[in-house]
Amino acid sequence: MPRLSAALDRIHPSQTLAMTARVAELKRQGVDVIGLSAGEPDFDTPDFVKEAAIDAIRAGKTKYTNVDGTPELKEAIARKFKRENGLDYAPNEIIAGVGGKHVIFNALVATCEAGDEVIIPAPYWVSYPDMVAYSGATPVIIEGGADQGYKITPEQLVGAITPRTRWVILNSPSNPSGAAYSAEELKGLGEVLRRHEHVMLLSDDMYEHIFYADFPFTTMAQLCPDLKDRILTENGCSKAYAMTGWRIGYAGGPAWLIKAMAKLQSQSTSNPCSIAQAAAAAALDGPQDFLAERQTAFRKRRDLVVDMLNQAPGLHCPTPEGAFYVYPDASGCIGKTTPDGKRIGCDDDLIGYFLDHARVAAVCGTAFGLSPAFRVSYATSEEVLREACTRIQEACAALK
Repeated sequence: MPRLSAALDRIHPSQTLAMTARVAELKRQGVDVIGLSAGEPDFDTPDFVKEAAIDAIRAGKTKYTNVDGTPELKEAIARKFKRENGLDYAPNEIIAGVGGKHVIFNALVATCEAGDEVIIPAPYWVSYPDMVAYSGATPVIIEGGADQGYKITPEQLVGAITPRTRWVILNSPSNPSGAAYSAEELKGLGEVLRRHEHVMLLSDDMYEHIFYADFPFTTMAQLCPDLKDRILTENGCSKAYAMTGWRIGYAGGPAWLIKAMAKLQSQSTSNPCSIAQAAAAAALDGPQDFLAERQTAFRKRRDLVVDMLNQAPGLHCPTPEGAFYVYPDASGCIGKTTPDGKRIGCDDDLIGYFLDHARVAAVCGTAFGLSPAFRVSYATSEEVLREACTRIQEACAALK
């Protein structure tokens, strides 16, 4: 019989990627399905970034690079942190990886083992608990419900920290809810961390530039500089620059941690793609004016989706502060019956109903640790979103 590792048995396939694959298969079969499950901008990579990649190919930059990133990319990352976040990082405090997921994975695996705990606010990005579990540590989930704006409080954080706590993971703006923490909210959480010197913070800032709140984006190391040596500030090019397939993530943090992550990376992937690194450096150093234009487009889509889903019977859709997701509470649909007599017992049933009867694909809240709810990505055209939300409205109205 085939034998798999115990570490592999601790994790599960990504439900977001599974739904995306299912939508792709339905479309190949000619089914008129609208996919709102993928966390990927529909915009194209900017032309000046593509040109930088082409120039790198023509210049022969196709060889191995330093494991943790080229000097040119790390310098561009340092400039980005200084320009946009007021953070100073030396080259040995910066790492580039094969996407933000890779950077987070390396940080957790390099520092966690059996007996450790990692605090994760829910709803959470689907990969956090599995990466923690793979490392041998235990995910500790704190629920921040819709009534809290999908955010946790300092009191909740205090109650979750134990002597075994290794990390707290904070994603703002959030995937899947789009919730973002204000400076005052972050300072409150920072005050808790200040009193627990054994706890580190992983600040996942991937959606920094997709932000609509009436307060400015801030990150914990910027607000609490005395905690900077215990913070890994992670970001990437995937969302802001529409470079999901290029697979470049990066982070700034204490030198000892970056060295440990690079050690792990040296025996797994080695360096990120050399051409993608050149493109990422161009993205970070190049013109940034298109970011505001795309943010405006995302805001219009958000407003459309929030308005239409709040008109669907049984749904309550809070207005997110960032990212390109909404996370409607579906409590009002649970317990109802579909037109063909099936009972909606959970949000997974509801998502299956939407896919089978409305031909709209979303991701159930169980994947993100907070139910009953579901995630909708509005990273597509207003025309498609309008049609998808109309179908969801009609499907919800048909429940009895």
